Amino acid sequence: MRASPRWRAWVERCVDDLHSRRLNRSLDAVSPIEGTAAAGHAASRLLHLFATNDYLGLSTHPAVRATAAAVAAAHGCGPRASALVCGHTPQHRELERELAALKQAEAALLFPTGYAANLAVLGALADSSECAIFSDALNHASLVDGARLAARGAGAALHVYRHGDLTQLRALLRASDAPRKLIVSDSLFSMDGDVADVRGLSQLRDEHGALLCLDEAHATLVLGAHGGGAAEAAGVASRVDLHVGTLSKAFGAHGGFVACAAPLRELLLSRGRPGVYSTALPLPVIAAARAALSAATPAVRARLWHNVAEFGAAMGCTLTSPIVPIIVGESSEALAASARLLRAGFHVPAIRPPTVPRGTARLRVALSAAHDPEAVRTLARELAAMGFTSKNIHGRL
Repeated sequence: MRASPRWRAWVERCVDDLHSRRLNRSLDAVSPIEGTAAAGHAASRLLHLFATNDYLGLSTHPAVRATAAAVAAAHGCGPRASALVCGHTPQHRELERELAALKQAEAALLFPTGYAANLAVLGALADSSECAIFSDALNHASLVDGARLAARGAGAALHVYRHGDLTQLRALLRASDAPRKLIVSDSLFSMDGDVADVRGLSQLRDEHGALLCLDEAHATLVLGAHGGGAAEAAGVASRVDLHVGTLSKAFGAHGGFVACAAPLRELLLSRGRPGVYSTALPLPVIAAARAALSAATPAVRARLWHNVAEFGAAMGCTLTSPIVPIIVGESSEALAASARLLRAGFHVPAIRPPTVPRGTARLRVALSAAHDPEAVRTLARELAAMGFTSKNIHGRL
């Protein structure tokens, strides 16, 4: 490392500290094969992937692949500029219309990632001390970072309520005299697999004249009769002001979006800096997302929920989402459990602090419609052989 001695020493101390606490990260080269198996670079063998957020297996769907390939052959990556310069094409416009319809909203706006979408929403709306943000304690890092930036940079008040505790949220809303109140919450929590009380959140939104921003990244195409997410499933889609979503999970593509009222879209288009100053999504990605939206049929979603039921039955409990955290405890124990599963042919990652609270390191099982049901049952048997039961699933400790 070519840097001043002080910087080099600081970096080395930080890295040593990460290693000592077993919090250092590493990358494994994994080659996807038909969505459910992967070739581990070091092991050179097939693995069952229970780590991907490709909940419907659409990343390798024949129509999705063919459509993306055809658009790439015809247009390459498309115009390489921000959407406001020349990056917004008819394909982008049509996808936005389709996403707005999915979310029962007036309009939608694309972003480079779901992370960028959340930063844009909070940066544009919580722009001064007149705004107060009310955020669930287990919200995704993008909501956390966006709220912190708004609080530090613009002076917005930030209130964090206990996970899912709407009684505390109501008290915080009542105590606040901010002219503008913004409630932000995940709908399906990415590390815990539980679903927010969206109906309760919408009621508090009505009671206090607040805006409700719901991050539906893990719920879109997964929950709801038409795949509209947790808000659709709860019957309150019209009472959610901003539906934030991603195209990189159940869509099997990439990118983020916000579905909302037309005036809100115009505000985000003009003041959402992560979108204004980023290159628009490549055309093949847009084409893949549109094809995935068409391919996300009720039959595909039924296969996902069949696998969720199979895994739950094998673990001795009823599951409500395809995200199943197996709580282990310490980081070293979670890493060892993940390594043992890898040797058995299952790629199930260990999730450690700071992603999850200290003492709750876990194995995060992500189920997909593309999984062979027998592989799902075999994974459950492997976990049982390691001593894990339904008591280790979050919420059952």
